[in-house]
Amino acid sequence: MIAFHPHLFVRIVELGGPRAPTPLPLSSGFNEGRAYRVVGVYNPSETSDAYFILPNDRDELWFICQRHLRFAGLHDTTAHHLNLPDVHATAAD
Repeated sequence: MIAFHPHLFVRIVELGGPRAPTPLPLSSGFNEGRAYRVVGVYNPSETSDAYFILPNDRDELWFICQRHLRFAGLHDTTAHHLNLPDVHATAAD
């Protein structure tokens, strides 16, 4: 059994290369500038990877490999997508 926090959000950091796990999230309706609520987790017995169930920007549910994901925070909200702060902005902006 895999448990996860109900307020868990992740961000996309897509791996490239010939051995990148599929599907590729940035080609499947996800955006690097958003955080996505985790609505489920699946770990098939034939692999060591876990697949997080995420709603994309088109409100489709996708199973995305954890190797494409990074922790974006715990947010007590009903939203399924959150805009991430601009990582290139500075305090002087």
